[in-house]
Amino acid sequence: MNLLLHGVRPEKMTVRNADTLAHDWPEDPRRTSVGIQFDVVVMNPPYSLKDWNKAGLKVSDPRFEIAGTLPPDSKGDFAFLLHGLFHLGTNGTMAIVLPHGVLFRGGAEGDTRQRLLENNQIETIIGLPSGMFTNTGIPVIVMILKKNRPVGEPVLVIDASRSFVKVGKQNVLQEKDIAKIVDTYSSRDEIEGYSHLATREEIIANEWNMNIPRYVEANNDEIAQDVDAHLYGGIPKNNIDELPVLNKSVPEVINASFEVVREGYLMLNKSIEQLTEEVVNAPQVLAKNEQLRNIAESFVAKYWSILRQVNLDSDLTSLMSEMLAEIKAEVAIIEFVDSYSAYQIVAEIWKDSLTKDSELIAASDFYTIGRTREPNMVTKGSGKKKRQEQDGWIGTLVPNALVAKRLFGPEQEDIDELKNKAQAIDSELAELVEAAKVEDSEAYDVLYDAIKKNRDDEPQDTFEAKTIKSELKKVAKGTSEFDLLKRVEKLLADKSATNKSIKAKEKKLKEAVETRIEHLTNDEIDMLVFEKWFSGTVDALIGLVEKPLRAELSTIALLENRYAQTFTEIGAQVSELEKAFENLASELVVVQ
Repeated sequence: MNLLLHGVRPEKMTVRNADTLAHDWPEDPRRTSVGIQFDVVVMNPPYSLKDWNKAGLKVSDPRFEIAGTLPPDSKGDFAFLLHGLFHLGTNGTMAIVLPHGVLFRGGAEGDTRQRLLENNQIETIIGLPSGMFTNTGIPVIVMILKKNRPVGEPVLVIDASRSFVKVGKQNVLQEKDIAKIVDTYSSRDEIEGYSHLATREEIIANEWNMNIPRYVEANNDEIAQDVDAHLYGGIPKNNIDELPVLNKSVPEVINASFEVVREGYLMLNKSIEQLTEEVVNAPQVLAKNEQLRNIAESFVAKYWSILRQVNLDSDLTSLMSEMLAEIKAEVAIIEFVDSYSAYQIVAEIWKDSLTKDSELIAASDFYTIGRTREPNMVTKGSGKKKRQEQDGWIGTLVPNALVAKRLFGPEQEDIDELKNKAQAIDSELAELVEAAKVEDSEAYDVLYDAIKKNRDDEPQDTFEAKTIKSELKKVAKGTSEFDLLKRVEKLLADKSATNKSIKAKEKKLKEAVETRIEHLTNDEIDMLVFEKWFSGTVDALIGLVEKPLRAELSTIALLENRYAQTFTEIGAQVSELEKAFENLASELVVVQ
């Protein structure tokens, strides 16, 4: 299934259903002594499989000879690794997903790990976040192995365990996180707090233990507490000096914003809001904004033209890769701007729109597909009566909502105003319902019986219109009771009329939009699709300039708040509160 989804045709596959460890892959008839060899081996075996050796395999099995020992029966991680490595070609590459335990466990596993390291066959270790898989919450690693590595070549250790976003219950790597892993793997760069090239000497000094924290020390974002600052006040100057983006980008603003209160300690001479305003409007920052704006606008214009002209001969995968690589490279020249965040912005455009849209355009042409609509299929019913039915039409390329927003503005605004009115009516009715639930109040006496009740006679959140009308007949006109009931009656009537009007107008607009899609002009298609793909892209890229600046401004705000009061001042406040409490206590009277 995985191969099919990645475009590998069945005739290119050889699938065998068997126990990988108990029954080795078929031998290569041309090389019966070494087993079939592959250029690439990718494995995601069951983690720490117990009782894996049910077939009674021996260390003499050629797959395990390289280790000189059998993996323990209680954990099959290295059994799968050695199996894959045995079938790896001399110049091939192997990647396997494993639990962290393979990096530091001792015994037979420690011996196997040492043998692999001595043979220099472990090329890279990549630590991933926990909670990435539905079947386990443990963090895992990707270990990359090669058989033919140069002697003395270090092992690259990457700690990508903190680079993820939460999606539901799962931790997910974003496109930018994957790109950073791939770039670091390809360049084999050392990045503080992220990657390290572990030399043979380091590994031996660590007794062949490859636990990631031994080689990559995580950056500690926590700012240490300063006792002197707590005692005597002031922000530690060294904390301000350790803000590289602000100090290098706008040094004159930072220098003019602090006063020395004593040696090594500063005081902010303006509000944090004023400082933020000065920083984001500093000439250097505005110049970077303009530089990034030029890059973004040129980038969007270039690919807007290319994307509209894709055809069946276009390599869409390469086009996506080209766009992602280009934006990352262009933004990387601007100091302190995260090029991987720019990469993510463009990657999300492909994920949200371009992957599907580019295929549609390639199979037809831009303007034809722009005027094409398709049935809007919705699910109705449930259980055995669950079915798919058509509910009008939707634009194949151009979203209906965008057509309504841009080409039927007055009609859409009219509907929005009616929805706001309906929401205001609902809010007023909700207030009256809550008031009617308060006992011993006029609203309770007049309206409580008109509130809808459930089977247990508990009040719900709406009024019964029939009951309101019935109660109105019982009270005299001009009384407060009559006015209150009449107010509710009018609100209910207004709500019903407004909702009917909304429904009618939405139906009329929906039909007008569906008809208009087939008659869009070329200019209208240009406008609508450009907005769909690139609306906000330029502004989002420009916003990357301010992001690191605002992060450091938040640090200044934290420091100012942390040391705003000295221990002496806090102690004085505590003493005053204690005295106030004692005075209150002395006034208490004990009633026998």
